Amino acid sequence: MDSTPHGAAVTAAGFGVKGPRGWAFRNIDFTAGPGSLIAVQGPSGSGRTCLLLALTGRMKSAAGTAEVGGLPLPKKKAAVRSVTALAHVPGVAELDPALTVGEHLRERALLQGRFGGSLRALLKPRRERRAAARALVDTALTAAGLDLESLPKGIRTSVRDLERLEALRLSVALALIGGPRLLAVDDTDLKLSDGERDAAWKMLHGLAAAGTTVLAVCSEPPEGDEDVVLVRTGNRPEPTVPEGAPGDSTATTAHDESKDSEESETGKTGKGSQGEPSAPVGTGSADSAPVKTPADDGNDDEEGAADALAETGRA
Repeated sequence: MDSTPHGAAVTAAGFGVKGPRGWAFRNIDFTAGPGSLIAVQGPSGSGRTCLLLALTGRMKSAAGTAEVGGLPLPKKKAAVRSVTALAHVPGVAELDPALTVGEHLRERALLQGRFGGSLRALLKPRRERRAAARALVDTALTAAGLDLESLPKGIRTSVRDLERLEALRLSVALALIGGPRLLAVDDTDLKLSDGERDAAWKMLHGLAAAGTTVLAVCSEPPEGDEDVVLVRTGNRPEPTVPEGAPGDSTATTAHDESKDSEESETGKTGKGSQGEPSAPVGTGSADSAPVKTPADDGNDDEEGAADALAETGRA
């Protein structure tokens, strides 16, 4: 492959996606140049897949800004989709266990030739088109590190008979056939052994070194790897308020204490420093109102991520 970087630069500032019941993720900030390896780390339900789908134009953002190859999101979602590809995304871009490796490759090459090429390419003789398709497939397989001769039945091996790492390589190879500037891989290290995980990251490093920007969702990124741009999803601390500024608890303590003492004599329900009722209307006294904890925020994020995925057909 050409070692000249042709990948897409990716930037995000305050980026977030919100579902009907809460945020899938929010406050994502990072900058990655062309040919970078970006690792998205976070616990299950923290919006990792939603971030992957949003940055590839498959899911609409609700906050902040992001750009892929200079294309702003969500304004240019269609254009972003045309320069990105998905691999190993359950429910969106996954392998059919009933098909063989060869059937997957032929189908993807046919689609690429029919819809991904130029009109001039379609007008070439059939023999030339077949040779070009074989070249694309061979190049993608080499980049993904999938050796067909090592498979139990070669190209006729069924997907259900592949090892996990082999299935990951095949999924990546299929995505590479389209020549994307940004390759997004979900669940990169799911249920892989330590050796398989190292091999998977070596493959992704190779793709990035060859010029393709790689966005990989993982549970554990490579340790001590300075070449990886690390992005974390999950709960993030709220911005700190300068002392004495509006909203600072120390600036309103005396006022709140006097107000609480007055209201305790009159029997009124107290309010917080932002004027929000401490108990919802119709739920009883303030003492009986549920207290929201950091754990509750995490649950809201998980529900938001599930809802956002449900809108794309993934639950």
